[in-house]
Amino acid sequence: MGRKIGEWKRWARNLKKDLYVLYLAYKHPDTPWYAKAFTLTVVAYALSPIDFIPDFIPILGYLDDVILLPLGIVAAIKMLPDEVLEECRETAENRADSRMRKNWIAGIGFVLIWCLLALWLLSLWI
Repeated sequence: MGRKIGEWKRWARNLKKDLYVLYLAYKHPDTPWYAKAFTLTVVAYALSPIDFIPDFIPILGYLDDVILLPLGIVAAIKMLPDEVLEECRETAENRADSRMRKNWIAGIGFVLIWCLLALWLLSLWI
């Protein structure tokens, strides 16, 4: 049981490190525009206090944290050129300030997007 917990902790640490790598890749000048757009979306969602599926919903609430976010990270990493990815991984390894905090501005942006989407869907029904 202790071994499984250690594996989960390592997985979570790697996920955090990959998010920082994606953040660095977003700022990198050689990252293609489409990869920047997708990377920004993944990083903003990861740091946003708002989830696609709220955490208070039993079992499904953590679905985005366990499945959707890692899939987004993997997809974003695959979009990056190898040179950019390697440089950003190296930079992330060497930086001590690789801690990222939740971004309330991104969270507000996601809330606004969800509200606009809900209003649009509601207008289609009415």
